[in-house]
Amino acid sequence: MKRREQMNLTKIREKFKNKDLFDQALTHKSWVNENKNIRETYERLEFLGDAVLEFIVSDYIFKNFPDKEEGYLTALRANLVNTQNLASVAINLNLGREIFLSKGEDEGGGRNNKSLLADTVEAIIGAIFLDLGFKSAQDFINENILKDAESKSRESLKDSKSLLQEKLQAMGIGTPKYKVIEESGPDHDKKFVVEVSVGNKSLAKGIGKSKSTGEQEAAKVALQGL
Repeated sequence: MKRREQMNLTKIREKFKNKDLFDQALTHKSWVNENKNIRETYERLEFLGDAVLEFIVSDYIFKNFPDKEEGYLTALRANLVNTQNLASVAINLNLGREIFLSKGEDEGGGRNNKSLLADTVEAIIGAIFLDLGFKSAQDFINENILKDAESKSRESLKDSKSLLQEKLQAMGIGTPKYKVIEESGPDHDKKFVVEVSVGNKSLAKGIGKSKSTGEQEAAKVALQGL
């Protein structure tokens, strides 16, 4: 992949024809609740950005890993677009300090919330796609997400739940159990908080857009703790 000057938020915003659309991509629903009738939340842009991201990443790894089976490609894509990786992209872009949050969400640590940061990255991708077109969205994804594809491909692509179960069994501890302890959001944008435990001991919690992604995030956090 040809290297280009690294994008940052200021440079991205300067390119936008519709600056309001860029600001919307940074607008959390908590801010909208405190500032009525100014602009919409990023949720619709996040929905679009998620689809654009999955397509571009799928196309890239399909073309660049021609000898790999479908299961491998699926696992590699998941490692590239999961909450942890997208939150890392947000941190590299200093995205947290730019998000429009309510005072309460800000004081509650929203600017460091990995799920919120990942959602905002997807919203920015959606906004770039709408305002600047497919090629610009592809450039953003190439420079901020797919730059790690080669290194990710050399890591273990077993999912976190499988790795955690193997780890606990090797330690003679037992089998992990997963439980949804909180569910919020509208049907098109659900958030699940999942707790993983062994016996009566809680190991970790994770947040995802589905029960399965919440379980994977919880397992990943538990692995880090072990």
